[in-house]
Amino acid sequence: MSNIVRIPDEESLEKITSKLIECIKDLQFGSVTLHIQNGRVIQIDKLEKTRLKKD
Repeated sequence: MSNIVRIPDEESLEKITSKLIECIKDLQFGSVTLHIQNGRVIQIDKLEKTRLKKD
């Protein structure tokens, strides 16, 4: 197992941050998951849940 930590360049970091903010901006219930491979963010998943009111 490698202990190499890759720090993203400024442009990549801004893109990731911008996308994360966009994902959580209107999220009331749910989660945002980062998938990281070889020290890089390769995927961002947004799971939004809808709560139904009880009658």
